Amino acid sequence: MTAQIAYDHIADFIASMNPARLLELRAPEEVRLRMEDLLEQEKRTQLTPAEKDELDHYIILERLIRLAKAHARIKLGAA
Repeated sequence: MTAQIAYDHIADFIASMNPARLLELRAPEEVRLRMEDLLEQEKRTQLTPAEKDELDHYIILERLIRLAKAHARIKLGAA
């Protein structure tokens, strides 16, 4: 199983729980601000290994939730 297939499977599972509610999901303001700060800092200077790891986790989570939301939209459109 490739990583993309695994992500797709997990996203579909998340979307199946409550598609309409999933579409309302937003990251907390604190998380959004931290991610923006790390992205901006990455453009200006080099991140520490811990900061890079933190940013990578935020990016993975964001991509997974976006994929889950795409699955949710499909499920709601099919209903």
